[in-house]
Amino acid sequence: MSKRIFLDGKFVDHDDARISVFDHGYLYGDGVFEGIRAYSGRIFRLQAHVDRLFSSAKTLMLQIPYTKEKMTELIVEACRVNGLQDAYIRVVVSRGAGDLGLDPTKCPKPTVVVIADSIALYPESLYRSGLTVCTSSIRRQRAEALNPQIKSLNYLNSILAKIEANQRGCQEVVMLSEEGFVAECSADNIFIVRGRKLLTPAPHLGILLGITRDAVMDVARAAGYDVVETTFTRHEMWNADEVFLTGTAAEIVSVVSIDERVVGNGKPGPVAAELQAAFRELAKRDGAAI
Repeated sequence: MSKRIFLDGKFVDHDDARISVFDHGYLYGDGVFEGIRAYSGRIFRLQAHVDRLFSSAKTLMLQIPYTKEKMTELIVEACRVNGLQDAYIRVVVSRGAGDLGLDPTKCPKPTVVVIADSIALYPESLYRSGLTVCTSSIRRQRAEALNPQIKSLNYLNSILAKIEANQRGCQEVVMLSEEGFVAECSADNIFIVRGRKLLTPAPHLGILLGITRDAVMDVARAAGYDVVETTFTRHEMWNADEVFLTGTAAEIVSVVSIDERVVGNGKPGPVAAELQAAFRELAKRDGAAI
């Protein structure tokens, strides 16, 4: 059955979901988005995702033509009309169609798209064996240039880093801040484990405040781990007991090698496994019902 996609006020068939070539999201990456997961009939932390979507749009002075309540309803409905209980949902709000110039005031109406489908960021085998990761020469951009907390359609900073990872035969890539501290990966947040302590980069280093990141910190603290948002270098990362990544699409995935240095014993560790199990239990009960 063809997927039904919400586009500018109505649900349309997959093949009819088209936007203008003059849309500034296409021409300039001028817009915002969210990636959201549904598990067993519940959309995980939907309100947090909607809040972040509106915060990103506010910073770009992009007026979303729906209230938060209506956007929430549309996301739930996108799962219902496609008969999905487990899903990956992509919400996109672009500046809309204008002219070939840069001026956003020439775009009178934003474009709103909601897609409910499935995703597999990494094959299941990599969750069992762990990821091989390298450090990118591409630095995470400074907040004064384009704040990484804005989940915008402009992902070139991450894409350039991902290209480098592909060229080096790695599944993901670590990006550093301009000062040389570990910031985040191209599409995931990062944690390192030292005994019962979890370290994750602080927000001021230029990271997206991930919804899954927040959930993992919650379940880790509930399990008795000391979770600290701080600064650390590649030295601390290379010498960690464990390293794992978090993200909406990736969930929690272990890293077993970084820059040709073996992490821990070279296998996914027990802390990541414990937190993955706790996260999955949380996802079953924390979310808006479809």
